[in-house]
Amino acid sequence: MEKLNITDSNFDEKVLKSSLPVMVDFWASWCGPCKMLGPVIEELAGEYEGRVNIYKLNVDENPENSTKYRIRGIPAIKIFKDGQVVDELVGLVPKEEIEEKLKKVL
Repeated sequence: MEKLNITDSNFDEKVLKSSLPVMVDFWASWCGPCKMLGPVIEELAGEYEGRVNIYKLNVDENPENSTKYRIRGIPAIKIFKDGQVVDELVGLVPKEEIEEKLKKVL
């Protein structure tokens, strides 16, 4: 889903300055678990629309924020509130686990 993709150039505006909580999925095209998580991220984006902004950041194409947030393994999910990381998940995790984290920031 193209509208979910963000880049280093619009990261601050979309994530750090957002009035809503934000979830960012750090991923790469060569990452098998990332591809498996993709449909889940898209489902969540639809289900939480208007309550949580959900984005995907390709770590290969956007090294600045991948480095800034110390992404060592992917997929990696970071949840932001008021411009700060408040929670994170690393690896292929079930949708329910992601939803538990999202509900905490609502």
